[in-house]
Amino acid sequence: MNESLHTVTALPAARPADRPFDPPAELLDARRHGPISRYTHPGGRPGWLITGYDLVRSVLADPRFSSRRELMNVVDFELPPAPPGEFLLMDDPQHRRYRKPLAGRFTVRRMRLLAERIEQITAECLDAMEQTGPPADLVTAFAKPIPTIVICELLGVPYEDRGSFQEQIDTFMGGETSEEELMAAYTATQEYLAELVAAKRANPTDDVLSELTGTDLTDEELKGISLILLAAGFDTTANMLSLGTFALLRNPEQMAALRADPALTDGAVEELLRYLSVAKTFMRTALEDVELGGRTIEAGTTVVLSYHTANRDPERFADPDVLDLRRQDAGGHLAFSHGIHQCLGQQLARVEMRVAFRALVDRFPTLRLAVPAEEVRLRPETADIYGVKSLPVTWDKGES
Repeated sequence: MNESLHTVTALPAARPADRPFDPPAELLDARRHGPISRYTHPGGRPGWLITGYDLVRSVLADPRFSSRRELMNVVDFELPPAPPGEFLLMDDPQHRRYRKPLAGRFTVRRMRLLAERIEQITAECLDAMEQTGPPADLVTAFAKPIPTIVICELLGVPYEDRGSFQEQIDTFMGGETSEEELMAAYTATQEYLAELVAAKRANPTDDVLSELTGTDLTDEELKGISLILLAAGFDTTANMLSLGTFALLRNPEQMAALRADPALTDGAVEELLRYLSVAKTFMRTALEDVELGGRTIEAGTTVVLSYHTANRDPERFADPDVLDLRRQDAGGHLAFSHGIHQCLGQQLARVEMRVAFRALVDRFPTLRLAVPAEEVRLRPETADIYGVKSLPVTWDKGES
């Protein structure tokens, strides 16, 4: 049986040029062979690739699989533990120590209360875009500034520092920089956050980071938490807004449906999250031998979880490769992960996307690409988060 098991030997793989929203063909092929495949990590270590929805979801909920960075058996040297506060790469109880004081600050109710401010920020971005006139790069005019301003205001990052923050996060999450450039940006961000934490502890203001200085978290822990919140709160939502708009423009009947029916907005956001899955893959390491999909995952083996193929699994979603904003089965997608590491800021991201997509289609009913679709510049598969680097758009002047 094992001899016939499908094997994947190289990731990441490029996406087909004519289908930029689909997972790479190698991953889709792996899933067609079954939900689990053998995989060789870049460092030569043997592992597994999980591409099916049910198995990915089960691993995410299984405490026998670890998120700890130092246990990731993917290279031929030992990885260090995650720095204090960077709880995405930790298990409970350390993970819970950092997540618990944040949970009450990112509730559904609290995020909905932010909707009015998000509407204001979105309107200001669209006002500026309209006043400048077509064409415009939707990434710099719309997709990046909205989540950047929101997360920086939540954390209490001074307005004048937002531009440099955005640039640094782009550098170490964009997948196109050298190791030296990446480390320089990461170090600069860490140094800035250390200064910011010290300032908030000395003079608290009305923001989440100041609130956290009243807990037992150390300055080093607060610095790590802030980095996670800034990177996740900015980069993922920015790429969902830009890539989501690109997907809508490439599916004009779906764009028209959204424009015509405001009640479709919530469902549209869930379907775009499922269809695009910008956070593509994560890893877990087995803490003991685990039977999974008829295979034995040996203790110490690291598995790669493919979110974007799981969210396109025909066993879970009808016609999964079709973008359908009226889809009834988009709920339960894994775009925000699952289990104890399910995205803390998912409700904030949803509010931002609902407000931003609604405002964009209402303001610019003739919005369209300003270049051929094949010329739109996309992030490489090496990026932590998939997305659009630049999205030139145009519209009929005077329409709004």
